[in-house]
Amino acid sequence: MVIAGIDVGSRYTKAVLLDGEGRIVGSSIVRTRADIPEVAQEALDLALRNAELEREEVRYIAATGFGRYNVPFRDVQVTEITSGAKGAVALFPHTACVLDIGFQSTRAVRVEGGKVKEFASNDKCAAGAGGFLERAARYLEVPLSEIGSLSLRAQTPKTISSICAVLAETEIINHLTAGVTVEDIVGGIHQSLAARALALLKRVGLQDEITFIGGLGLQEGMVRALEETLGRKVNVPEQPQLVCALGAAVLARQRLARLMAVERRR
Repeated sequence: MVIAGIDVGSRYTKAVLLDGEGRIVGSSIVRTRADIPEVAQEALDLALRNAELEREEVRYIAATGFGRYNVPFRDVQVTEITSGAKGAVALFPHTACVLDIGFQSTRAVRVEGGKVKEFASNDKCAAGAGGFLERAARYLEVPLSEIGSLSLRAQTPKTISSICAVLAETEIINHLTAGVTVEDIVGGIHQSLAARALALLKRVGLQDEITFIGGLGLQEGMVRALEETLGRKVNVPEQPQLVCALGAAVLARQRLARLMAVERRR
């Protein structure tokens, strides 16, 4: 029995497969395109190929992410807040807060007993989310994949104060004109994102154990800036970008188990 979770994000679509024991047996990441049903199917098919499984073996599918309603073959849909929390707790059972910095938004979630109790998201501009880093990389003419390591070499990070992406980009240009190094600018961007994340976490009730999910968890400089700002270590999954898809699969597995239990009682 195979369960699938599909996370249709604004940048990437991810799929995670679980077996009957709840173990991850396959996963995939594909670029999100306009045809969401096709992209979701592609992500599922690729995960199945990676796991050497057939489509007929999939018993239940949960979709999450902004495009979850456009996955026609889903059995259930769940919000990113719920799936992110469930995935984080599955990996780190003592998680009390979840921080998810995505391409378009940043979310902070407080968890109690494995369930969402409070959540907050950035309600300003894209300068508070991961997508701003991609635009900054273009301005700085550096590959996005190198942003994390560049940040680690910052000597005097220049914090980006603007909450508006357009104004923040102007700040970057002004820093470059003034001779500030790329490393210090990138380090400052990471510090700015960390400061805004801290504000969100305080809104939901900052707790001791925090799990950081989403693609920015792959950037070492972002993790360091976050830990310095929070004054504590944070949990970072090996594949933080897959956590919402994992959470959707975990929820799907639980739902299917309940449905099967009801069926047996009939």
